[in-house]
Amino acid sequence: MNKTLLIFTLFIISFGVKAQSFTDKTLQQSALQLNTSNTEGDFDKLFKKFTETKTSEKWQAYYYAAASLYLKADFLFKKSPTSPVTELNATASKIAFAASHAQPDNAEINILLGLITLQSIQAGIHRYPEKGLQSVSEYISKAETTASGNPRLAILKAKLAEKSGNKSEAETQYQKAATEFTSSDSLPGWGKQLIHTN
Repeated sequence: MNKTLLIFTLFIISFGVKAQSFTDKTLQQSALQLNTSNTEGDFDKLFKKFTETKTSEKWQAYYYAAASLYLKADFLFKKSPTSPVTELNATASKIAFAASHAQPDNAEINILLGLITLQSIQAGIHRYPEKGLQSVSEYISKAETTASGNPRLAILKAKLAEKSGNKSEAETQYQKAATEFTSSDSLPGWGKQLIHTN
């Protein structure tokens, strides 16, 4: 597993060496497009931008690349629950883990890892769903210490509540996420399309 992750990380790094140079500002502008993407092609273009970005904070490029794959898989899964999202989810997970190695205690990365893990469980591709749910709870616990007002954390909690059949808690968390998105303009701002109400 570690060997595979190392090879994948080196592959991503080699992409960055060949890529055109972007500024950190351009990276942030691309990140804002995560909320307005609504086609497979949009997500593919963003993923390409993030993997080709040269930035002073490489972990952010990894983070956004993983987020774009997660959102693409979510988009496809909503469109058709039989969509093949296994590869997208697995690649998103590997990239997010690469980001977490650079920023081990980053709440945003922990939230993203929780969302990716939960997505794999919901899509029926996680090998050990109970262990996966335990990991999701651990990601939530880690993120809560520094990101209690984070809308993506509320979304993760809502999705976990949905998975466990607690519709009222899910609704409460989705409402909380919606409020947190409107009260904060800070980056990363993606995830609004994950909010749904019954």
